[in-house]
Amino acid sequence: MNVALGSQPSEPRGGNEDFAAAAHGTAVLLDGAGVAGAETGCMHGVAWFSFTLGGLLLSAITVLPARPLADCLADSIRGVRSLHEDTCDLAYRASPTSTVVAVRAAEGVLEYLVLGDSTLLLADKDGKTTAVTDLRLDDVSVQLRGPVDALPTGSPEHAAALAEYRDALTGLRNRPGGFWIAGPDPQAAEHALTGCVPLESLTSVTLLSDGATRLVDLFELVTWQEALDVLGESGPDGLIRRVRDAEADDPDGRRWPRGKAQDDATALHWVLPK
Repeated sequence: MNVALGSQPSEPRGGNEDFAAAAHGTAVLLDGAGVAGAETGCMHGVAWFSFTLGGLLLSAITVLPARPLADCLADSIRGVRSLHEDTCDLAYRASPTSTVVAVRAAEGVLEYLVLGDSTLLLADKDGKTTAVTDLRLDDVSVQLRGPVDALPTGSPEHAAALAEYRDALTGLRNRPGGFWIAGPDPQAAEHALTGCVPLESLTSVTLLSDGATRLVDLFELVTWQEALDVLGESGPDGLIRRVRDAEADDPDGRRWPRGKAQDDATALHWVLPK
């Protein structure tokens, strides 16, 4: 596999809750999530959850090629649950969660799964770029974000409004009419977006956390195709560097209202043989 991977935490010396990895013909990316500044009910934390789930999922989709990706995700969620259900309060509303993007190439087909607001980019040989993103979180959050977006990012008032917004989101998590994300309940895997495309039709497969997609979907500075061009020329680190430059130009979120001035950003770019 010709894979380039880059990942940066939101702060240079901070922890990173994104996880990405690749094995033979497979790749996964997870973006861990919790409620900032709040208890999670889990003694291990968000990064532990996303890293542990990511490792189990990569193993499952690699060694069980006939098992559907959604079933592999459900199995992996059960596996993580079994590791800490005796020590952590998994019924707590703010327990750790994670987005999931997973791909597997087998028998001439690329299978994919997307759950939560991370993105899969598929570039085909006809020059078309398709972004597969689970927009259910966006659909819900747009109704709740008004008070947050009206305030300067990082201000005490913004932090208070953001806490209220995130608390409201947890009440809509993993339920009909809300949004779906990997957490303690394996049934969330049933709601993932899944599909297959002919492998021979693709030139690249790219997995992106929402911290890396900001350049396109939040800042609207480039198109998906232009983001792929940056990846081809400068690699994942070059794309993330462009994101950081844009964030630095708007530290208070006046131009681009957002929850965090900077976010963990991860890109895994897999170039397929011609």
